[in-house]
Amino acid sequence: INDIKEKWGNKLTISYWCQDETRLGYRTESGQKITRAGVKPKQIFQWYYNYYYVYGLVDPLKGRSFFYEFSHFNSNCLGAFLEQFSQTYSQEIHIIQLDNASVHTAHKLIVPDKVILFFQPPYCPELNPIERVWQYIKQRLKNLFFTSIDDVKYKVANILNSLSEDVIHSLTGWQYILDALSL
Repeated sequence: INDIKEKWGNKLTISYWCQDETRLGYRTESGQKITRAGVKPKQIFQWYYNYYYVYGLVDPLKGRSFFYEFSHFNSNCLGAFLEQFSQTYSQEIHIIQLDNASVHTAHKLIVPDKVILFFQPPYCPELNPIERVWQYIKQRLKNLFFTSIDDVKYKVANILNSLSEDVIHSLTGWQYILDALSL
């Protein structure tokens, strides 16, 4: 961090973000439905699975978020995502918590200057607060029937656009993280 501050000066603030990506598609995911006693719920299913990826970053302290969709999950897409994020929040140094997926640790991944990657322990997705955001989104997609990937993208975009900073903060602002960031 000191090297970055030397390079960019003390004008920049340091922010903490949590990053992950999720795969979304239009195969119907069933969930619970409330019906009268003895009535079995009926559901139309889409079995074909066409999908895309949403890359996301959340700031547990302030409730900020940054999402971008990609067709693939690879280091080129992650590098482009981090670059776009770094340009959007150019007046900050970013410490980003992420898992140890091979894409995140690839040698050809180009990480922007003001981004520091902080890897969580392997096989511990529950340590990353953004997982709760993915659950929130996927819960709102349950029992819906989509006829195209564009329908899914439209619905997901509406869900993401409706996420306020308060909602992001309530989903990701775990007390132990907030305590650590308040030092």
